[in-house]
Amino acid sequence: MADKAESLPQSNPRPASHDAPGDVPREPAPIAKTRLADTIKHGGRIYQLMVESVRDYAIFMLDPNGYVASWNRGAERINGYKADEIIGQHFSVFYREEDIATNHPQHELEIAESEGRFEEERTRVRKDGTEFWASVVITAVRDVDGTLLGFAKVTRDLTERRNAELKALEDARRVAESASANVAKSGFLTAMSHELRTPLNAIGGYTELLTLGLGGPITPEQLDYLERIRRSQQHLLGIISDLLNFSRIEAGHLTYEILPVPLSNVIEGVISLVEPQAAAKTISLETDRTDSNCLVLGDRAKVDQILLNLLSNAIKFTGPDGTVRVACSESVDTASIEVIDTGAGIPAEKLEAIFEPFVQLGRSLSSAHEGTGLGLAISRELARAMNGDLTVSSTEGSGSTFRLTLPRAK
Repeated sequence: MADKAESLPQSNPRPASHDAPGDVPREPAPIAKTRLADTIKHGGRIYQLMVESVRDYAIFMLDPNGYVASWNRGAERINGYKADEIIGQHFSVFYREEDIATNHPQHELEIAESEGRFEEERTRVRKDGTEFWASVVITAVRDVDGTLLGFAKVTRDLTERRNAELKALEDARRVAESASANVAKSGFLTAMSHELRTPLNAIGGYTELLTLGLGGPITPEQLDYLERIRRSQQHLLGIISDLLNFSRIEAGHLTYEILPVPLSNVIEGVISLVEPQAAAKTISLETDRTDSNCLVLGDRAKVDQILLNLLSNAIKFTGPDGTVRVACSESVDTASIEVIDTGAGIPAEKLEAIFEPFVQLGRSLSSAHEGTGLGLAISRELARAMNGDLTVSSTEGSGSTFRLTLPRAK
């Protein structure tokens, strides 16, 4: 066999990656000149060394009755037994009690003997009693005359793969359930929106008619009552709109018309909408004028919506005689609107929580701050959908700065 190995033609191998250009490649040593050739001469010894050295698989022999006859390093690592502890014991020690009770180990050997092979994935038990998910192959080993000599058993620990598969299945199930729930929720909110908007619009319409005196003369006291009704009707409509908008965002049903938008125009348009709200609390609204339009890429209606929410919140959470300032700034790739207030500020641990749905600081049954706690969650989702972001910086007791950042239009 050695002579045959020596007579094989030798090909020039590719130079190793560390060889310098121009170096003469080294000829490989003929197999007959290595220790491997000597080992092969001993027949099964090379196979025995190979099996004993494998650590990723438990490879061992069973006699025809299922008693362990050999043991390798992989078997010791996976099952926990040393060779002198397990050789001579029945292989059923690797099985759970319920499997032993149903004669499952013997059933495996019967199938392997009759069909030549048995294979399964199933739970097995280590020496310390812990369980693992195993891939098992049992092969009948026969002599040249067909006599059964025993069984070769190969086991691999697939616990990590099994856990990953189960986690993936659980994640997929949760995603499917969440998607189904979102569809149902979206349908419910759409129906609720329609059912509630109709009577609320009627309330608003009749309130307006009464305010105009079309139902007859009204006293100043009655006029005040009608204004309270109108404000409540508008508040409820706002809540319904927030819920419906958030549902549409979650379902991915909103569309965006991305065009160049001058932020200076956005600021000018939205400021006029909140001036009455600020005046009612004697809050000063200030705008930092710049020579630049701060041109961004965005959906104008949604940029307006975000700024309106930020200004409304700033006025809501700023005390009387406070200040709310709006500024525009630019960088190389982005432009921003900043809304800066002199309110109570936000605790450091709440700076991210306020962007979660239905979170509103200071909310209580006696709180004067109305709202669903969806405004900032919706605003951040809208900003990110336009490849921007909405962030906040604040020092408790010193006010807050909300910053809407969008890509610059070039």
